[in-house]
Amino acid sequence: MTREGSRRAANGANRRPRRVPVPVAGTALLLIDVINDLAFDGAQPLIAEAEPMASRLAALKRRATKADVPVIYINDNFGQWRSDFRRTVAHCTARTSPGRRVSQRLRPTTRDYFVLKPKHSGFYDTTLDTLLGSLRVRRVILTGIAGNICVLFTANDAYMRDLKIFAPADCIVSNTAQDNQNALRQIHTVLKGNITTSERLTFQGRRDPG
Repeated sequence: MTREGSRRAANGANRRPRRVPVPVAGTALLLIDVINDLAFDGAQPLIAEAEPMASRLAALKRRATKADVPVIYINDNFGQWRSDFRRTVAHCTARTSPGRRVSQRLRPTTRDYFVLKPKHSGFYDTTLDTLLGSLRVRRVILTGIAGNICVLFTANDAYMRDLKIFAPADCIVSNTAQDNQNALRQIHTVLKGNITTSERLTFQGRRDPG
């Protein structure tokens, strides 16, 4: 390699990833089905992917919270129709839950919002529309489990509502890597979503007073 080639390679290695600005005003971070017991046959490969994803998502959530971006948990209730979200959290973080490490790393705080959903999309038969309207949200950062099912269904409905979509690829997992890649490709090409990784997202500005 020539000296010039070495210099370019070194510059490329030292170059920081291109940042993607995300305005704080009008943005919400959505965590989809991350409070999850993952108690189903064949879940182990998904759990193996979800645990490191949860650490990356927890870091993104900390940055969003620090920037005053509202965080909304959108979650199945796992058929526990007589329970509230606190009981769902307790169930999924219990020692007997296969998904406990994911749920523990992403345990909600008292300042977070939550929406329980009966089906795949976070918008279907829920209060999410009303909540986003109250928060004046125009763009959503979609994360969670599973990319090819609940995340994708929620992204479809967000797109139909003219919401700008961010779907950080390192904060979404599916049953298989191929399923995840297909879902991200759909979000990017059809739904015009930005699928850059979470560390490239940079929160800018301040939240709208409300």
